[in-house]
Amino acid sequence: MSFADNLIELRKYHDYSQEEFANMIGVSRQTLSKYETGESLPDIEKCKRMADVFGVSMDDLISFDKNEEDNLGLGVPPKGKHIFGIVKVGEKGQIVIPAKARKIFDINQGDNLIVLGDEGQGIALIKEKGLLNLLNNARKNK
Repeated sequence: MSFADNLIELRKYHDYSQEEFANMIGVSRQTLSKYETGESLPDIEKCKRMADVFGVSMDDLISFDKNEEDNLGLGVPPKGKHIFGIVKVGEKGQIVIPAKARKIFDINQGDNLIVLGDEGQGIALIKEKGLLNLLNNARKNK
């Protein structure tokens, strides 16, 4: 998806007219229309305002190289939420955690991960140190 596609999708998702959204970010409706058609691009400050209004990261808002496989056709995720793509489960149940996920969550070779599960919600991974810190803080606050 292109910046223009992301912008249109997010504006429509939030049910803003071009006029409303243009006023929110401090541009004319015509300027916003040019952003949406790809005729022009906003400056960095306008991008920041847009991302803040939509509650998404600037990276996700301006991403030019997204493809449908990366985001599973779900569009731009809310800030702090991520779609890392699809991983294949190996013969012995192993998966490769995508590099972007490892970087964001500071997962390194040798780290211990705890696998949690809820039959209704699915599987979650949490770093062992993170869970231990959470449990220790909960005990202290009793």
